[in-house]
Amino acid sequence: MADTTVKIDSETRDRFAAIAAARGQSMRAYLAELAIDEENQIKLGKATAAFREVIAQPGVAEAFDAEFGGLPATPHTTHRAA
Repeated sequence: MADTTVKIDSETRDRFAAIAAARGQSMRAYLAELAIDEENQIKLGKATAAFREVIAQPGVAEAFDAEFGGLPATPHTTHRAA
């Protein structure tokens, strides 16, 4: 893979460098990971939108609940001594 240069302002470069250093990564490794994470967020957003569109159709949510048992019961709040 060939290297390339991206022009950004020095404040942004320094912020990326500080984040990478705090994570124990090179800036190259951090930016590569950041790109993958952002791609995954975009895909997750599209999948979420598609799921919401499907379950908005009449009867689908009820059929889903019938097939998979619905949402888990909300746990009761327990009181514990601090």
